[in-house]
Amino acid sequence: MTRDSRLSGVLHVLLHMAQQPGPFTSETLAKAMDTNPVVIRRIMAGLRDLGYVHSEKGHGGGWTLACDLSNVTLRDVYTALGSPTLLAMGNRTEAPGCLVEQAVNAALDQAFHDAEALLLSRLGEVTLAILADDFRRRLGSRKLQGMSAHHA
Repeated sequence: MTRDSRLSGVLHVLLHMAQQPGPFTSETLAKAMDTNPVVIRRIMAGLRDLGYVHSEKGHGGGWTLACDLSNVTLRDVYTALGSPTLLAMGNRTEAPGCLVEQAVNAALDQAFHDAEALLLSRLGEVTLAILADDFRRRLGSRKLQGMSAHHA
């Protein structure tokens, strides 16, 4: 089963954008996310529509952050991505005739609902600033050990 890693990838590039001044092209961001620039433009357009990033066309243009990292949560970015499915599990049949399967579905539906609510709540507690601070702390530790940000 394929996992949707867009949230992780977008958070990755947003933190890189926060660390370096100037615009980032879709091509540069696509390399960081190991995807196609068209995919980046589609993803970043959702972030732009909500005011998290800004885009400039032409030579010297690209994507820049347009938000205060302390005001944007992981849940905000998740929502900007179109609120992709959080859990890969589901019921075997959505409208079973079997009473046993109806009981199973009711229990699982409640568990899935509770798990999603908890995850969304946690995503709402973590800001991009918290991630940036964690990155800087990790980078400082790596620099002391003579390593780069991307490699152990």
